[in-house]
Amino acid sequence: MRLLQFVIWVIISYLFFKLPGILMGKPIPSSLILMYMFFAVVMILLVMTSTEKSTRELLAPIKSMLEDPSKKLIRNVVFVIVPIVAGVITYEQIKPTYEAPVELRSTHPAPPSTIKIYGKTYDLLALENPYRKYEKEDPEKFKELVREGGEVYFKHCFYCHGDKLDGKGHYGQGFNPLPLPFQGKDTIAQLQESYVFWRIATGGPGLPKESTPWLSAMPIWEDFITEEEIWKVILFIYDYTGNVPRSWE
Repeated sequence: MRLLQFVIWVIISYLFFKLPGILMGKPIPSSLILMYMFFAVVMILLVMTSTEKSTRELLAPIKSMLEDPSKKLIRNVVFVIVPIVAGVITYEQIKPTYEAPVELRSTHPAPPSTIKIYGKTYDLLALENPYRKYEKEDPEKFKELVREGGEVYFKHCFYCHGDKLDGKGHYGQGFNPLPLPFQGKDTIAQLQESYVFWRIATGGPGLPKESTPWLSAMPIWEDFITEEEIWKVILFIYDYTGNVPRSWE
């Protein structure tokens, strides 16, 4: 009886987490449901095993099935069915798919015309790097800004994008898609600095629909570094790779 109550409470917990998303048309991710269920099951077990008597009542059916010779058939059936079910569930979660995605993913999706970050609204079509002007007006100051941008890069970015800016950082190989390499003429050389600013500040969560089904793992750097640091690291990336940012002219 106690074991049946445990099963019922687990089912109720699952429905409690699952149904709101279904009813509102916005299903909760399976990974989140799994995390919630882990804590729910732990809490249910803690409550149902709070006393020695309740613990014995909960485990009694399991102990009986394992030790009672008259329940050999039931025991054998359980020992066959449980591994099969576990195997099927595991296979369904990890099996590869060779089907093409419903929509083609864009490596460089079109940015929005305006973005709101750092409490301000920016027009990306007119936004420029405020430090780029020093490249001609004050080369020494520009070099210092590039150096400061390099410090930001090696503090936050090289773990994924690599110490050579080739996309081969320590953690990079664990992501799908892989981190963008900045070397060569086919990546940032094709982009305006305002575009790079948008991508860094908003990270993977800021990508539009055409970048699915594989989203960038880059965090929302707006939450971790300042606006000035983003512009400086952009200077460093272009300077280190020898690329020139694309302009509207």
